[in-house]
Amino acid sequence: MKREREAADASGTPEGFLQRAIAARSAAARARWARQGLASRSPLDRTTQSMLLRQLYLACFEQRDFERAQEIAEQMVELGVLPDVCHHDLARAMAALDDIDGAAGQLRLAARTAPASRRGFHLWTLGSLLFLAERYPAAHAALLRALRWSTSDRPLVLGHLALVLIALGQPPADLATTIEQLAEAPCGQGYGRFVLGLLCHRAGRRKDAERHLRAFVTRTRASRPALAISLSGELMMAERHLAELDVN
Repeated sequence: MKREREAADASGTPEGFLQRAIAARSAAARARWARQGLASRSPLDRTTQSMLLRQLYLACFEQRDFERAQEIAEQMVELGVLPDVCHHDLARAMAALDDIDGAAGQLRLAARTAPASRRGFHLWTLGSLLFLAERYPAAHAALLRALRWSTSDRPLVLGHLALVLIALGQPPADLATTIEQLAEAPCGQGYGRFVLGLLCHRAGRRKDAERHLRAFVTRTRASRPALAISLSGELMMAERHLAELDVN
């Protein structure tokens, strides 16, 4: 009985509302629990406040309320808890609003404030953003920087760099090796299927291109809403290439 009473008391704390928000199965429920946690009269430390704001941010992002998501991410940045993650989240909201320059600036800040273990990820994300925006020279520079910090995801960064070089009219001579190394690496799954599909398409390997791109589209559409929304540009590009493959 005492344990049940303690659990009930805890559920009304910011930490309790945070747990409910994290476990929520819908964006609406996540937003509701996060707002209750932020409005709680119990003491609220900066870390818990930032985590509750992030749950609210995710809910708004999933509901495609990108302007509100941006406002919340800006509050997270001001709190200064895990600054690189907050800058990255702010970049996602800005990118969804087609503010490519703003998103790129936030990703540069994310890389600057990140520990070494996450710096390559932010720089690679910057490169992928600029690649989708067809800003190939800037994408090339970002991916070269990402390569300096990459470890297990190095084949993915090299694959993305090869796509940029192709777009710049400078296809790498070792394209087949780049494809094979990415296909054999763990990072060749998930997002790696998108890069593999485009590389195989450029290399004239139609069946492989279709296989990888369809796997990427299927997996992404079945993923968490926030991830699918974040990868909407990649989904559009993948589906456009699949349409070309079907026609030719």
